[in-house]
Amino acid sequence: MSEPRNRRALPGDPAPYFDVHVFACVNERPENHPRGSCKARGAIPLRNYMKARADELGIPGIRVNQSGCLDRCELGPVLVIYPEGIWYAPRTHDDIDEILDVHLIQGGRVERLMLQPEQKLPAAD
Repeated sequence: MSEPRNRRALPGDPAPYFDVHVFACVNERPENHPRGSCKARGAIPLRNYMKARADELGIPGIRVNQSGCLDRCELGPVLVIYPEGIWYAPRTHDDIDEILDVHLIQGGRVERLMLQPEQKLPAAD
């Protein structure tokens, strides 16, 4: 019997259909909602670009999905990459290209775009 692939997998589990899942929040809140929303901050065009660009690059075993609220609205647009559980806050196509190249192709991290679990926006003065 083989070793589990990750800490939640059990021996005998089937192989994953995709190796990597990218969940890009495209949640929409009312216009004046105090938390804002990823959609209002340009999440849909960024997600669409990422999906198309990943296909163009032929990155194997990846699925770029849109998601509902990931509960980090104030930091949006946000995306999370599993199985690593790394969160990013991309703003531009260049940011997406860097995430695709450094994280998904090279296996590194784009530290300047990474979100930390405790990260919040600074309080307004």
